[in-house]
Amino acid sequence: MTNKLKLYLLRFSIKILAFSCLVFFYLTDKQGMTDFLTRGIIWKISPLHIIWAFFMAIMILHIFPNDLRSMALLKSKEKKYIPVEKYSEYDLLKYTNDQNRKAWLVMLVWLLFNSIWALIYLLGIIAESELLMLTGFYFICDYICILFYCPFRSKIMKNKCCVNCRIYDWGHFMMFTPMLFIKNFFSWSLFFTSAIVLIRWELIYVKHPERFWSGSNKVLKCENCKDKTCKFKH
Repeated sequence: MTNKLKLYLLRFSIKILAFSCLVFFYLTDKQGMTDFLTRGIIWKISPLHIIWAFFMAIMILHIFPNDLRSMALLKSKEKKYIPVEKYSEYDLLKYTNDQNRKAWLVMLVWLLFNSIWALIYLLGIIAESELLMLTGFYFICDYICILFYCPFRSKIMKNKCCVNCRIYDWGHFMMFTPMLFIKNFFSWSLFFTSAIVLIRWELIYVKHPERFWSGSNKVLKCENCKDKTCKFKH
């Protein structure tokens, strides 16, 4: 296994631990979770504040990525781009249009799916604590998609791997979608920060699509990949 894959497995373990903490709070202090998501900012620090700060820190690292990140994320950076000689601009345009169409199909599916949870919440069948648990579950699924199986990749996007993924940095927006339904500083700060991560990614994609296609960027070709995070997918 590559060092990057080992790092991702370590991060996956940390995510499982964080989700386990959420499960513990849900089982032992469900009302406390609801209070955290429905009251104003409370200056008394609780473990839930630490989990919120952990989520925020992860997103800030995506807005300002360092070289320890996966090439799936770093391909958006200019200094990581190594152009393929004489690549076809027409083929790049076709690829970009195809990926855009598939990406917005993913967005439509995701929003429709989460609108069901929104309706269930508005009907009072579930509460804020359940939405937080759903977010925690999405938090785990993010790395399941990276390391083991991604339904969006296999069913819609059809990309080879995460390194070539058009929507790689949509993960946080998807993760914190349930937080949009809760009118609170902590929930909305997570959702709208995740929206900034997504918008940043999309702006770079619009301006520099050549960085996101293996036909125009050498670092995205399998033979040049140093991450090998797809080991358990094939």
